[in-house]
Amino acid sequence: MAVEDTQPLISHLIELRKRLLNSMIAVLVIFLALVYFANDIYQVVSAPLIKHMPLGSTMIATDVASPFFTPIKLTIYVSVFLAAPVILYQIWAFVAPALYKHERKLVMPLLFSSTLLFYIGIAFAYFVVFPLAFGFLTKTAPIGVVVSTDITKYLDFVMSLFMAFGVAFEVPVAIILLCWMGVTTPESLKQKRPYILVGAFVVGMLLTPPDVFSQTLLAVPMYCLFEVGVFFSRFYVGKGRNGDEDDEPESEETRSEKEQ
Repeated sequence: MAVEDTQPLISHLIELRKRLLNSMIAVLVIFLALVYFANDIYQVVSAPLIKHMPLGSTMIATDVASPFFTPIKLTIYVSVFLAAPVILYQIWAFVAPALYKHERKLVMPLLFSSTLLFYIGIAFAYFVVFPLAFGFLTKTAPIGVVVSTDITKYLDFVMSLFMAFGVAFEVPVAIILLCWMGVTTPESLKQKRPYILVGAFVVGMLLTPPDVFSQTLLAVPMYCLFEVGVFFSRFYVGKGRNGDEDDEPESEETRSEKEQ
């Protein structure tokens, strides 16, 4: 009996290993395709700052190996970002057998929208936030201070902003899921708007560097996305795990037959 109980666990672990391996292969393939252009990729990412640096000022490298490893590190990040659709699909493929049929119909649109919103958040940070933030920050430097940012610290700075805005733009998806599972309702969220607005600024303070400019640029879009999520969530209220006899998760036998 104990041996029979361990079979499902072993099969799940094998499936998990398969999905993780597929995700790693996707990241590796993209990385190998981009690594030759690592310096060019860093130049693109650093362009918003370089554009606003004083004439004659350049970025610097305080570590001996950072001119080599920093662009490589950035290329790894870019590879993971570009492989996000594959990684999310592998996650969906792993959990799909445990979902009801009506749930599986909802997951794919949510995966697509969450990936799209993540990319939109990154694009918003690069094209809107960076030019405004760097233009402001470089002009506020005290007299006698030359703006020459270290390339490694700059990478850490922009990656934190990329992740902050990418995750923040997932707010509509999170709200739809909460209403879909019955955790909350659009009416309840509407009543909490003042608290949500304050919370958006608190999250902006926690996720962005310690300057009011970046915090505001994150908090305002986050609140707007909250309103978008509340609007669309009314179509998904109470449609969580309400499967019936004809709408059940796939069994291990059915799953094995499909894979064969």
